[in-house]
Order: sequence, then C-alpha cells, then structure tokens
Amino acid sequence: MVFKLISAASRTWRRLQGENQLPKIIQGVKFRDGIGVSVPTSQSAA
Repeated sequence: MVFKLISAASRTWRRLQGENQLPKIIQGVKFRDGIGVSVPTSQSAA
C-alpha cells in the first residue's frame, strides 16, 4: 500500500532546476536571486 501511495505521488513531483549549480554550492559560492555572487577580497596597498 505504501508503494502505491509513493508511486501515485511521484507522478506529480517536479525535477529540481539548477542541478548544475550543486558543485558551486558545495564549494561555498553564495547566490543572490539565482546568480552566483563573488565576494570581493580586500586589497591592501603595498
């Protein structure tokens, strides 16, 4: 019975968008509105 419930529910499941962004998330890249945001590193004058 559980199998039937899960198989019926899986017909309406959607595939996640942006699965190609997963490696960036693992690396720690921050995203804002779906776009990767690079944090500027502080530069010191020599």
